[in-house]
Amino acid sequence: MTETASRSSLRRPALELLAASFVVLFQELALIRWLPAEIRVAAYFPNLILIGAFLGLGVGALRARGKPLMWLWPISLLAVIVLSWAASGIAFTANNVSEHLWLLYHDLPTGTPVIEGIRGPLIAMFVLCSLTFVPLGQFVGTRLEIFRERSSALWGYAFDLGGSLLGVIAFAAVSWAGLKPILWFAPPLLLGFLFIGSNIRIRVLFATCAVAILTIVGFSTGPARFSPYYALQAVPVQGLPAVDIRANGSLHQVALDMVSEGRVPTQVPTDEGYRYPYLKLDRPIRKALVLGAGTGNDLSILLALGAEEVHAVEIDPVIIELGREFHPVDPYADPRVIVHNTDGRSFLNDTDEEFDVITFGTLDSMTRLSALSNVRLDNFIYTREAIEAARDRLTPDGGLILFFMIGEEYIESHLTALMANAFGQLPVIHAGGYALFNTVFMGGPAFQDPGAPPPAADSWFLQDDLIASLAPSDDWPYLYLPERGVNFFYLSMMAILGFIGIVAILSVSPEMRTAIRAGRGMDVEMFLYGFAFLLIETRFVTAMNLLWGATWLTSAVVFGAILAVILVGTVLMETRPISWPIAGAGLVIALLVTYALPLNLLLSTSPSTRLLLSVLFVGAPILFASLCFAARFKIRPAADLAFGWNLLGAVLGGLTEFFSMAFGFKALILVALAAYLGAFILAFRGSGQGDPGDTAAEALAPV
Repeated sequence: MTETASRSSLRRPALELLAASFVVLFQELALIRWLPAEIRVAAYFPNLILIGAFLGLGVGALRARGKPLMWLWPISLLAVIVLSWAASGIAFTANNVSEHLWLLYHDLPTGTPVIEGIRGPLIAMFVLCSLTFVPLGQFVGTRLEIFRERSSALWGYAFDLGGSLLGVIAFAAVSWAGLKPILWFAPPLLLGFLFIGSNIRIRVLFATCAVAILTIVGFSTGPARFSPYYALQAVPVQGLPAVDIRANGSLHQVALDMVSEGRVPTQVPTDEGYRYPYLKLDRPIRKALVLGAGTGNDLSILLALGAEEVHAVEIDPVIIELGREFHPVDPYADPRVIVHNTDGRSFLNDTDEEFDVITFGTLDSMTRLSALSNVRLDNFIYTREAIEAARDRLTPDGGLILFFMIGEEYIESHLTALMANAFGQLPVIHAGGYALFNTVFMGGPAFQDPGAPPPAADSWFLQDDLIASLAPSDDWPYLYLPERGVNFFYLSMMAILGFIGIVAILSVSPEMRTAIRAGRGMDVEMFLYGFAFLLIETRFVTAMNLLWGATWLTSAVVFGAILAVILVGTVLMETRPISWPIAGAGLVIALLVTYALPLNLLLSTSPSTRLLLSVLFVGAPILFASLCFAARFKIRPAADLAFGWNLLGAVLGGLTEFFSMAFGFKALILVALAAYLGAFILAFRGSGQGDPGDTAAEALAPV
């Protein structure tokens, strides 16, 4: 076959790979955003959807040589949508999960079914999501194998990466535009119709399911507005000058009139709680900063007390819009308010202004910063480094105020430790039943007598080692966990999901079971590459969210940049090959440097320098990792199987991320490094599948 004919024969598989990978990423992100609005506990575990996607894609790729399963895609996706919609009317409770879950089914009517335990819906969501990706994984696997046979597996992988990159960019545009969920699912369904096949029955089935999916999604959306983080709705409170703000159906905040002279008094004196710390200042407020300004309650109090300038930091653009439209006293309209639509930690990192008062609003978010991570949007606000950054932005006589709804005693201990660590004294703590919060922490010179030594009774709390063990940090940002460790709930979920993954692999085909029993069915090297890469990707995404703000835009840019670097590395290895041992040595060095480099060093630099260091911090390890993977993937005798095992390794990597709760995020780098070294050893020993010494018959044996 001539080179021209070869290129022509690859045109269709290339376009199909590009389209299928686009659909995979777009569908994955759509499910990650839509499911939490229906199965509300899913907001706290979006990484399970991601892990389920990897499992489905991996199983599908391993099944690439079997009978086509594309008919399963529309049916399984419809099943996910229908069952999730049905589950939206059920209150799943969890009293024994050591995670501070506010499962407030505020919009559900009296008599709503209540089911104790959240494992059931989470496991069902995981299994169903996995099924939707099995046909897509099979489709991608077969096209990769076509590329391996006719050209090079790396070119096929490059098209796969290109489609994924386009999917990330397109969904970022959807998030930016605030489009409704029906437009999240329409693109992958419309594009999927192009490669569903020519079978009339499957086309009719696909079209029927697609119409049903879009109808249900459109019907379930209702009047909610979709920010990049939540499905939000403003609901007036009957008989009161107040508006409930619901996020995914749960009560998130209440916009209250606490300053108008003719306001209607409420049963709970919430305004007294808001005013309490400011009145203790006993002096005028020139410049104030509110982190987590929400719809504007804190702003209205500060303005009423005469603050001359108030900086309002709020991560969610739609919540700011709701505050402007529905807050009874419209504090955002006051010219003294300066609005910053960004992450609070990012603002602290970048501002050089000083404030008389810095207020931490009730930033109890109900979603994660990334599908790769168990860290909430607000977790990097409640760390030792964040409180210290706020302390450094206070005037010499300024004060820090932190409002919180304490639900567990250990959370109060964490917050007390954070404040004590930053200011060298225990904070002033005021407790009261104020409906939206029950505890106010006050620290800094404004609330302390600088001449008075700490009381002797407090000395036990100010021991450095105890502070370190109690206070969350940027490396262990888990305010809502009582202590370092992976509790039984998470361990049991890891075991259950791992078992499901093993059963899925063994169920792929009889040949798979036979091959594994014979000890030749698993490509351990590719598996380790997938396992290690997901760990370093998790670490880098959380690190970049810390450095640049835990916003949807940061996550989209980081995901896109990682895919772009992998694409560059893949093409480079195909066109200008780099010695695999050199790439491996570069990866080891880059990971060791990344592990040793303190993130505080990057935070303390100017934005331009931080950008350069961030590119090196993330780009170097990702590039070398992609070069190593490409070098070994290129010589695989079966691209579909290698791709499948790589994805299944990512499943284990996703589950292993839970151990950051015990050891912190930096430790993930060491675990990934150990996995890469294991892959290198297998390659040097020549025991990895697809080594040049393998015969074609052995390498292509069905597994």
